[in-house]
Amino acid sequence: MIEVESGHRIYGIQLPIQAQSTYFVADWERHSGPDELAKVAQVCDNNGYAYVGVCDHIALPEAVSNSMGTHWMDPISTLSWLAALTSRIGLLTHVYVLPYRHPLTAAKQFSNLDYISKGRAICGVGAGHAEAEFAHLGVDFHSRGKSMNSAIPILAEALENEFVDGFGARPRPTQTPRPPIWVAGSSSTAIKRAARLADGWLPQGPSSQEMVDLIKSERQSVGRAGPFMVGHITPFIYSGKPSFDIGADTICGSPQSIAERILMGTPDGVNQLQVRFRAQSVTEYCEQLVAFAADVAPLVTII
Repeated sequence: MIEVESGHRIYGIQLPIQAQSTYFVADWERHSGPDELAKVAQVCDNNGYAYVGVCDHIALPEAVSNSMGTHWMDPISTLSWLAALTSRIGLLTHVYVLPYRHPLTAAKQFSNLDYISKGRAICGVGAGHAEAEFAHLGVDFHSRGKSMNSAIPILAEALENEFVDGFGARPRPTQTPRPPIWVAGSSSTAIKRAARLADGWLPQGPSSQEMVDLIKSERQSVGRAGPFMVGHITPFIYSGKPSFDIGADTICGSPQSIAERILMGTPDGVNQLQVRFRAQSVTEYCEQLVAFAADVAPLVTII
């Protein structure tokens, strides 16, 4: 199971191209496909990134297609394909909407992903938010929190054990005792769920000190100790001097100045950074990945 050495942080990305909501998609992504997606994942694989993440929607209503879009690649099949094209990087679902599936179905998918990737699956799971999508799938939107609370222990048990309630499933995961489960969400309910039931927490956006402190206090209150992944999503980053408008919300400049800005916004206790980059092409995006890994990451991964 993935762990971080005390005093260190890891870093990873949500893959571009695989999700194309108008809220965040860059123009170059709209004209990209599997070849460009593979290139990004392989650059990450070769430059010290801890994971690449893929998000999840099954079918979105036409009424929101102009905003959320409909291009959302399936997380498990996409990560399984990328497993064959990479060798070391973690394969994260960020996130897999667990209430859409029976927890034993989820366990089968993640077990198989971990098996074929030789131990690189990370089970990022969340409650979901698109009420119309829930209705379309025949799943009760308002009970999704209760569904998460009951499904996560079943998922964990099935990932750890071949037989659950007399029924067995192989192949087994490679990781011991199982792939890690990271629970997503920035509400107090989601944060407490992660603290009580999971091995890590994925925020929906930048984390705050209040959120991180809530994780710590909740874990203490239920007697949980040991390694735990605490995430934070950085602002957008551009290393060097851009030739286009990167927006006021993007950190740019020298490696030292970028690192200082990242650290300024990172709460104490965070040991996992998800970084984001501005670019106008897949080539420039990959150049940004390499520049961050070489020049900025050494300055932000030591606590």
